[in-house]
Amino acid sequence: MSLHKLIPSVGLISIVFFTYAGADIYRFRDENGVWHFTNIPSDPRYRLYIKTDGIKGDQYIEKYDAIIHRAAEQFGVEVHLIKAIIKAESSFDPNAISESGAQGLMQLMPTTAEDMRVNNPFDPEENIFGGTRYLSLLLRRFEEDKRLAVAAYNIGAEIVAKHKSVPPIPKTRRFVERVMKYYTQFKKGGNQGLN
Repeated sequence: MSLHKLIPSVGLISIVFFTYAGADIYRFRDENGVWHFTNIPSDPRYRLYIKTDGIKGDQYIEKYDAIIHRAAEQFGVEVHLIKAIIKAESSFDPNAISESGAQGLMQLMPTTAEDMRVNNPFDPEENIFGGTRYLSLLLRRFEEDKRLAVAAYNIGAEIVAKHKSVPPIPKTRRFVERVMKYYTQFKKGGNQGLN
C-alpha cells in the first residue's frame, strides 16, 4: 500500500514509519507546500527520504527462489547469474526504482519491460521472467560471455558491441565487478554475506 498526501506531524510520522518499517520512504513537496510520502514512488518528483533495511537478502532470495529457478530453466540462464543481477540491481527489493526509471527486481527500463512483454515490472514473477529473458538474449548475442552480457545489461548492447569489451565507463565496470562477485559467492554456496 502506498502512503500519500501526508502533512508531517510528530505522531503521524512515527506511526507511518513504524507501520512501513520494511520499506523505503520517498517524499516531495507540491506547489501548495504539501508534503507527499510514499513507499511506492509513482511520480517522478518523489525522492528517497528514508532508506530502510527491510527483509534481509537471504530471506528475499528464498522468497523468489522458485521463480528464479523456473526462469533459469525456461531461458537457459544460470540461477547464480540471475540472483547476482538481482542482488546488484535491486538488492532483492521488488519495488526498487532507479533515478533513470528502471523498475523492480531486475531493474527493467520501461522500453525493455515492454519488449520482454512485462506488463507489471513490480510483479516479481513478471520482472524475473522478463529480466532473465533479456539476459538470455544478451548472453546469446555475446556468445555466452557473462562479463559482456552483464555490461550490456547495464549500459546497452550496442555500446558493448562497439567496444568489443566491457566499455571504459566507471559505472558499468563497477556494476560488472559487483555482479561477478555476487555470482561467485552464489556459486560457492549461497546467500551468506550478501545481506
